[in-house]
Amino acid sequence: MFIRTAAAAALASTVLSTATSAAPPQTAPQPTIQQQNEEMIKELRAIRQLLERLTEPQGAPQPQVAKVSNLGGYSLGRPDAPLTMVEFTDLQCPYCRQFATTTFDELKRNWIDTGRLRYISRDFPLEFHQQAMKAARAARCSGEQGKFWEMRWALMRNANLLSPAFITKTASDLKLDGDTFAACTASTRFDAAIQADMVEAANVGVTGTPTFVVGRTTPSGIEGPVIVGALEYAKFDARLKQVLAK
Repeated sequence: MFIRTAAAAALASTVLSTATSAAPPQTAPQPTIQQQNEEMIKELRAIRQLLERLTEPQGAPQPQVAKVSNLGGYSLGRPDAPLTMVEFTDLQCPYCRQFATTTFDELKRNWIDTGRLRYISRDFPLEFHQQAMKAARAARCSGEQGKFWEMRWALMRNANLLSPAFITKTASDLKLDGDTFAACTASTRFDAAIQADMVEAANVGVTGTPTFVVGRTTPSGIEGPVIVGALEYAKFDARLKQVLAK
C-alpha cells in the first residue's frame, strides 16, 4: 500500500478530533447506545475512505530508473534469463494482493516459465501493517523447509485475512513441521535480512508497495525502469518488451 503518512495522519487526527469533541446540545434527546455505535461506524468509514484516497499509489513520487546490485535470495525462473525483475513487497498490502491475484499468474506463464525473466523477491513490510513483519518472517521460515514461495503466495493472496492463527494454519496446510516453524517465527533469526531488504529499497527510492525494478541481467546487477503499483498485465508486458528490445 502506498503511503503519504504525514498528510494522512494529520487529516485523520483532524477528523477524529472533530468527531469526538462535538457534543450534542443539552436540549437534544440523548441517543441510544445503538445510535452512538452507528454514528461511530459512519465516522470511521468516512475517515477510511478519505485516507484511502490520500494513499492511492499514483500520487507518490517514484524514481524513473533504479539500480539493484544484489540479486541473491529467493528467485523464480532461469538465472541466465535475459531480464531480471526485483519486486519489493509488503505481504499485507492490498495492492500487492491485487498484483498477486490479477497479474502475476499471466506474468509467470508468459515470461518466467518461458525463460525470459528471472523474478526476485524482496521484503518491504510497512510499519502500519501489523502482520506484515510476521508474514515476512513466516515466508523465510517456510523457506527453510523448502516452501518459501508457497507460503509467500498463500499469505499475499490472503492479505486481508492475515493473523497469527491464519499463518499457523497455512503452515499446517503446507505440511510444514509445526514445532520448527513456530520456533523460527517466534525468533528474530531473519530480521537482519529483512532489514537489509528495506535498506536496499530505501536506496532504490521505494516509498510503497509493490514496486518493481526491471533490467537486463548482468553479473553486477540490473539497472532499468521502476514500475510502480499493481498494474494490469498488459502494462508489465509492454514495459518488459521495451527493455528486452534495447
